[in-house]
Amino acid sequence: MDVSVIIINYNTKELTAQTVESVLRTTHRVSFEVVVVDNSSRESERYAPPQDERVRVFSGVPNRGFGHACNYGAKRAQGEIFLFLNSDTIVHEGAIDAGVSYLRRDEAIGVLGLRTVLPDGTLDCGCKRGFPTPAASLYYFTGRDKKHPESPKYGAYHQTFVDPDKNSDVDAVSGACMLIPKRVYEAVKGFDEEFFMYGEDLDLCYRIKEKGYRVVYFADGTITHLKGQSGLHQKSKAIIYHFHHAMLLFYRKHYRKKYNPLVTAVVYTGIYAKYGLTLLKRKMSPDKEGKAEA
Repeated sequence: MDVSVIIINYNTKELTAQTVESVLRTTHRVSFEVVVVDNSSRESERYAPPQDERVRVFSGVPNRGFGHACNYGAKRAQGEIFLFLNSDTIVHEGAIDAGVSYLRRDEAIGVLGLRTVLPDGTLDCGCKRGFPTPAASLYYFTGRDKKHPESPKYGAYHQTFVDPDKNSDVDAVSGACMLIPKRVYEAVKGFDEEFFMYGEDLDLCYRIKEKGYRVVYFADGTITHLKGQSGLHQKSKAIIYHFHHAMLLFYRKHYRKKYNPLVTAVVYTGIYAKYGLTLLKRKMSPDKEGKAEA
């Protein structure tokens, strides 16, 4: 089998059904299966597969995070290539076919991410991005990347200097859509499950590049990402925590030994300050009745 499309369902059965249907409808030239991992969803939100032998569902999986669920699905997948696909995405016509074809042209490609657009057609900047080095993060949070988007130095965080209409090597692609040869996935031992949610895709791309493989942004195949259906927009304390905790984990794992203690102290202070401000904004934001949270 060519491809195993691995989708994690966590209380998003309608979105998951839409994503699976788009895969079945738009993929024609490669053999594939769809592996849906139900990550301890509520009974009312468990995904019910269509009458299609290409779709397999694994239910009752303990919720130990996104990376754990992806690894669980990968262990049961039969394809030579894994496609990790968010449950809130819609695959465009021929996108998977084109991505697989391009990936197979060069064994040096370790991960390929499809062009990802938002519902309004604008690019989801997470589909081509740089690693969050202290310098890249500083230029991003101070707005230097917007003033100098053509600069590899100032635009490193979101790779703003990369033409979104051209296939390009980048630092990282989004976990919303990652094509990875099984041999590469196994070489780096899959996702690091210490990342509960957020950051696991950056970490995986980092380790793949460390092995000498290319990370490619693929502009010739597109998906739509229905961002805003779940995640940080909900302002859940748990989600806010995991988002900022992932920043700390990534820095500790890949950068702490590369920078002096002063830089590390500044980075940690910045992350904790941003975490505190985000929680404060959540507390002060009005609810549906226009009242601030008590």
